Amino acid sequence: MVSILIPYGTGEGQTATVADRIAAGLDERGHDATVIDVDDLPSDLKVESFDAVCIGASIHVGKHQSVVREFVITNRDALAHRPTAFFQLSMSSAVSDETRQAAAAGYVDEFLEETDWHPDRIGLFGGALRYSKYGFLKRLVMKRIARNATGDTDTSRDYEYTDWHEVDAFAADFAAFVESRLGVRPADMRDGATSGGDTSGDASDDEETRE
Repeated sequence: MVSILIPYGTGEGQTATVADRIAAGLDERGHDATVIDVDDLPSDLKVESFDAVCIGASIHVGKHQSVVREFVITNRDALAHRPTAFFQLSMSSAVSDETRQAAAAGYVDEFLEETDWHPDRIGLFGGALRYSKYGFLKRLVMKRIARNATGDTDTSRDYEYTDWHEVDAFAADFAAFVESRLGVRPADMRDGATSGGDTSGDASDDEETRE
């Protein structure tokens, strides 16, 4: 069993939901995934206590959460000595437009340059519009951004753009990489059992209220 830390930064909860989904995929392979909001990291938590790390952040008005950037910089040496991954949620990844896809990749490039971090795997996912969670000013800003991106400007409802099949594939790919790097096999393979049911369906309704 591999211990995997999944620290994340979030705005209204969607990144937390994605982190939980990734953890579920890792747990199904027999690994021990610990999901935690970077804002709530205990002072005694050590990256060195984990075999691998998968870090998540979301884009808000062109920037990642500063606490995530600080976490990476502070733990850069420890991250360099174990398998790592980074996943990002953004409106730019919510559409297939090449310009916006390039913008999403650009956010990642900027983050990695600022932190001098080189994760082994990177995932780019669409986020969510939680108009119901925004204050008046943020609602106006996000409505303007949405008008140019997805066109979803009805502030009386929320929108989710995360492709859960892509999230599941990312989790499986990172798990396979970690297993290869550390020389271990999934628990279901070691025990001679087949994996469980399909996990590619939508997240539960209560999870979808977060971003």
